[in-house]
Amino acid sequence: MSGDTLRLLEALIARPSVTPDDAGCQALVAARVEPLGFHCETMACGPEGARVTNLWATHRGQRPGPTVVLAGHTDVVPSGPVAQWTSDPFVPHHRDGRLYGRGAADMKTSIAAMTVAAEEFVRARPDHAGTLALLFTSDEEGPSVDGTVRVVEALQARGQRLDCCIVGEPTSVERLGDMVKNGRRGSLSARLVVQGIQGHVAYPQLARNPVHQLAPALAELAATGWDAGNEHFPPTTWQVSNLQAGTGALNVIPGEAVVDFNFRFSTESTPESLKARVEAVLQRHGLSYTLAWTLGGSPFLTRPGHLSEALAAAITAETGVQPVLSTTGGTSDGRYIARLCEQVVEFGPINATIHKIDECVNVADIEPLKNIYRRTLEALLP
Repeated sequence: MSGDTLRLLEALIARPSVTPDDAGCQALVAARVEPLGFHCETMACGPEGARVTNLWATHRGQRPGPTVVLAGHTDVVPSGPVAQWTSDPFVPHHRDGRLYGRGAADMKTSIAAMTVAAEEFVRARPDHAGTLALLFTSDEEGPSVDGTVRVVEALQARGQRLDCCIVGEPTSVERLGDMVKNGRRGSLSARLVVQGIQGHVAYPQLARNPVHQLAPALAELAATGWDAGNEHFPPTTWQVSNLQAGTGALNVIPGEAVVDFNFRFSTESTPESLKARVEAVLQRHGLSYTLAWTLGGSPFLTRPGHLSEALAAAITAETGVQPVLSTTGGTSDGRYIARLCEQVVEFGPINATIHKIDECVNVADIEPLKNIYRRTLEALLP
């Protein structure tokens, strides 16, 4: 239905769903799909005052077949300084063929396109094979502890199997359809605290400067090649994100130095191997330290197959573009869904403005994106 996706997208942008607040986005989706026979289940998780809303909506066909999931998040990052926006971030605004608003690209366009694609598919094929499901969360941009991961845990407890999933992350780079993510690198972070002895800068023999001790170890870590990657993943990278030391006074040797760092790692490395190698460097340099690790997510990979082929064919049929498969970028909720779904890919609009001031999406891409999702459903659930 021409324009229906755009109208839904505008309604979603107008709901200020700053993570973890869904602001009624999922209720709007549920109200649209329930009359078509979708069973809608809301899973509310997390503490009061920071409640996360998860929608699991399913439409069972009349013949055996796979379970195909369209997944995404209704929450958005904060707008930043509203005065820096050309127009109100939570009032959808059209300029020069683009629709502006927080979440326009990440990822309310995908949510709207998936919803309308599901509606059109079910109306045209009420007797389809298998099961069509929507999985939308309001905890992707935040800690991601009460969102998709909780739905996955609930489905695992029920013995639910998922066969294919498209996550609506904004993966396109220059043109709609030019890139599909078929995996993501893992994310491993740590806080390193190097202990020294505070003292006066004029009497360094009475102190121990942790910054001076840290510097050679830091240089070695920065120069280390962790792995060479493989045919699907680029090499593992290590980056310092924060470095703090000192009291602010110019005549005081600091008593400790604190470093936050992060690995984005391929399947060629494991969290255990990376931890061991870091520890070996720190010990070799004789540091007195503590180290606290946080595993943000393990890498996942969907090798080319039925799902990626169906999605690529839909993209080419709708846009004429031949997509490339990539595993670059940050983490996504695909890492959780991959725990119970063999084939997980990500596809959505152009990502050039995500998380930025004046986030926007090309209006001309909205209907084609919806059509790509619908075409893929037609191929997977005949």
